[in-house]
Amino acid sequence: MSIPTQGETYARLLEYLRKAQEEAAMMAHLLQANDSTRLALAWLAVSENMKKMQHHLTILAQGRLQ
Repeated sequence: MSIPTQGETYARLLEYLRKAQEEAAMMAHLLQANDSTRLALAWLAVSENMKKMQHHLTILAQGRLQ
């Protein structure tokens, strides 16, 4: 087993966040379709926060990888 690099670790974190963000957005869509507007908005907020986390992680990774 090899030791992961920082770049590989950042890439995995970004991929996990991207997948979680997509699932949160899907949950929001499904709840909206079932007339659970308030809960759908909460999941949409979770999705948007994960997008922000991806952005911040990307900035952090660029600083570390340069």
